[in-house]
Amino acid sequence: MDGILNIYKEPGFTSHDVVAKLRGILRQKKIGHTGTLDPDARGVLPVCLGKATKLCALLTDEGKEYEAVLLLGRTTDTQDAGGTTLREDPEGAGRLSEEEVRACIRSFVGEQEQIPPMYSALKVNGRKLYELAREGIEVERKARKVHFYEIQVLGAELPRVRIRVRCSKGTYIRTLCHDIGEKLGCGGCMEELLRTRVGRFCIEDALTLGEVEALAHQGRAEECLVSVEEMFDTLPRAQCDPAADRLLANGNPVPLRQAVAESDEDGAQVRMYDSTGRFIGIFAVERAQERLKPVKMF
Repeated sequence: MDGILNIYKEPGFTSHDVVAKLRGILRQKKIGHTGTLDPDARGVLPVCLGKATKLCALLTDEGKEYEAVLLLGRTTDTQDAGGTTLREDPEGAGRLSEEEVRACIRSFVGEQEQIPPMYSALKVNGRKLYELAREGIEVERKARKVHFYEIQVLGAELPRVRIRVRCSKGTYIRTLCHDIGEKLGCGGCMEELLRTRVGRFCIEDALTLGEVEALAHQGRAEECLVSVEEMFDTLPRAQCDPAADRLLANGNPVPLRQAVAESDEDGAQVRMYDSTGRFIGIFAVERAQERLKPVKMF
């Protein structure tokens, strides 16, 4: 099968666990996930099958949306509630007003510098940070730019605050919770995390592993796939003449005169089809060379 499954990852599974279980359920080896979710977290995890595994990096780069519970007054080594407590300050958290907390949270909207946590899958010198952390080794991590497009307070019963976050790729929500707590002076950690959206994939349409398994037993697993072609349905369409089919088959550029494209603007990307209407891949218009050049072949 070729396409993307919108999986609802349940607590207790790692993202790699989900892939391993799907390989067994679907009897297919070529499967990859599109961005790690912590074992205790739940929510949307797009999984790519077959030719769609070429889209893993693209989907990892998509913007994401989360709902999280921030617990103020506790700092942990993992920055979430499952970690070892490093500091507790319930009195400090108790002195905060709801408006102070809301104002602090609003201050994080926009571009921020975020230091990745030690308990993460990022690699330093070939080793994952969480492996080093488990050995008691802490290494310096470079801050990186992330963007919070929106942080909305959904409810506050201090010391707990439920927030909705729309953010860029590479953002750690538990680090956001930790940083909010530090800025408020009492510390904080993430108590719950639910990922509600990755790009076009939303939680309302996500399927559990059990639901996918039931569909597979009925021979209907392909019904829940989003095709590779659908992922690019906002791009203009281009179709080549029969004389250019061999060029497409070999992954070569196609002269503009041998294709009909809905956009011939220089640099524009289009969905390319052969003369029979079969989807081939994504091509870019190069006006100077009067051609359509392959960007990604499927």
